[in-house]
Amino acid sequence: MVELDKSIDIEVTKYYTFAEHPNELTLESGEKFGPITLAYETYGKLNNEKSNAILILHALSGDAHAANYHEDDENQGWWDKMIGSGKALDTDKYFIICSNVVGGCKGSTGPSSINPKTNRPYCLDFPIITIKDMVDAQWHLINHLEIKKLFTVIGGSMGGMQVLQWMVSYPDKIRSAIPIATALKHSPQQIAFNEVGRQAIMADQIG
Repeated sequence: MVELDKSIDIEVTKYYTFAEHPNELTLESGEKFGPITLAYETYGKLNNEKSNAILILHALSGDAHAANYHEDDENQGWWDKMIGSGKALDTDKYFIICSNVVGGCKGSTGPSSINPKTNRPYCLDFPIITIKDMVDAQWHLINHLEIKKLFTVIGGSMGGMQVLQWMVSYPDKIRSAIPIATALKHSPQQIAFNEVGRQAIMADQIG
C-alpha cells in the first residue's frame, strides 16, 4: 500500500452507462451495440455557463487517468505535466474531462467486459470499433454532463484522430480543436503493419 502526501489531489474514476436496450448505439458498421459504460475522470470545476469544458482524448494505450493520483497508486496520470493548476491545461480556469474509449481495456466496455447475452467476456465477439464510434460514445458522455459546447478537444496520436473526427461529426459542439502528432489517413505500410498486429491478436487461442 502506497502512502501518499495528504496534499496531493486524489482522483476517483467515474462511470457512465448508456445505450441500453432498446436504445443501443448504432456503430459505423451498422451494428447496434449496448449497453456501453465509459470510465472517465474530471479535473477542475465546470463554470455556471458550462463553457469551460475541455475534452482530453487519449492515444491507443491510454486511459481515463490523465492527471494526479489514484488512492493507493504511486503512478501519476499520463498527462499530469500538462493538467493542473497553472499548467497548460489550467484547472483553475478549465474543467477537464478524459474518458477511456469504448473498446478500451481500462474501465470502459471492451473485449474483456461481460457480454450480457452470454454472461462471459466478449473476447472476439466484441464488435469492430472505429474512431467515429469512439467519438459518438464520447458525445453521449458530454451530453450526459449537460455540456452544450466544448471549449476545445485535444489529443495526440489516436487521440488526435479522435479530435479530427470531432471536427467532422460535431463541428457545432466544439469551439476549437487541437490535434497533435496525428494524421487523417494511414499509408499502405502502416495499414499492413497494423493488420499484422490485428491478426496476431485474433489468432490467440486463449479465451
